[in-house]
Amino acid sequence: MATDKQKAARAAERERAASIAEGNWVPSPENKSKATWFRVAAILLWIAAIAVEIYLIFKIIVPGELGNKFTLAIILLVVMAAGALVGNLLWKKANHLDPASEKNKFRFFVQNQLGAIITILAFLPLIVLIFMDKNIDGKQKGILGGLAVILGAAVAVSGMDFNAISSEQIARERNVVQALTGQDNVWYSKKGSKFHVCEKAALITGRVQQANLTHGTVEQAHADGVSELTKLWVSEARNHCNVPEDRIQYVLSGAGGTLTSDDLDKTVDDKDKGQIKAPASLPKKAPVQVPSIPVPAPNTQRPAA
Repeated sequence: MATDKQKAARAAERERAASIAEGNWVPSPENKSKATWFRVAAILLWIAAIAVEIYLIFKIIVPGELGNKFTLAIILLVVMAAGALVGNLLWKKANHLDPASEKNKFRFFVQNQLGAIITILAFLPLIVLIFMDKNIDGKQKGILGGLAVILGAAVAVSGMDFNAISSEQIARERNVVQALTGQDNVWYSKKGSKFHVCEKAALITGRVQQANLTHGTVEQAHADGVSELTKLWVSEARNHCNVPEDRIQYVLSGAGGTLTSDDLDKTVDDKDKGQIKAPASLPKKAPVQVPSIPVPAPNTQRPAA
């Protein structure tokens, strides 16, 4: 007999399949689990980095021990930066496995730039303290303060996601690919920034080397660090992927209600936007009108004897 855990997993998978069938997107349980672990590890590394900073401030700088422990201070600063850096990379990886929704702009920004925010909050007090402390030797202040600025800036940049993705982005890209090719399968290089709708297009327009070429679902492409579906997918499908013109027009017209003009506008190149025929918003289905059945009047006449 199936355990409660197995039943819950099957129910979650059915719910995910139903959501995807409606044109939405939900991360796979495997990617959801990986993202959770990456986020936990990132938070623990950030906490460790801040703990090192606190030790550096209150055990070395504030008590005036920097002159005697200058080498140790540099080592601790590097350890702090390394912990924050790895935490930032893990957090960004988690966001590609289980991205935020773009509907809440504030939450979307914070979740995707959290590594940079935490890095700035961690390094800024330390940098200010080093340069404001009049008891630190000028040469040591210049070396330690300069190193703190360089490491803090580098780690903060590592925490910025310049190609932040959303769950809605994955949904619309998957819907385009599925409607265009009949399957959720794209071609790309893990070293690249775009994925393509067929192998030939990836090799020609994507300039992907055959040795680096791989393929997988849209979700997998994003999990591998590839930022987006190429905006040249219309010309790729038409010129390199043997997609019939009526199929391309079907997608540009909304793919049977799974895509709006706004969805398509975000996925196509500027030169192809004039081809979009989908409605700006999908009309809601009208409620089914059930015709009323007249009820016969009661028979008040007495039957003949």
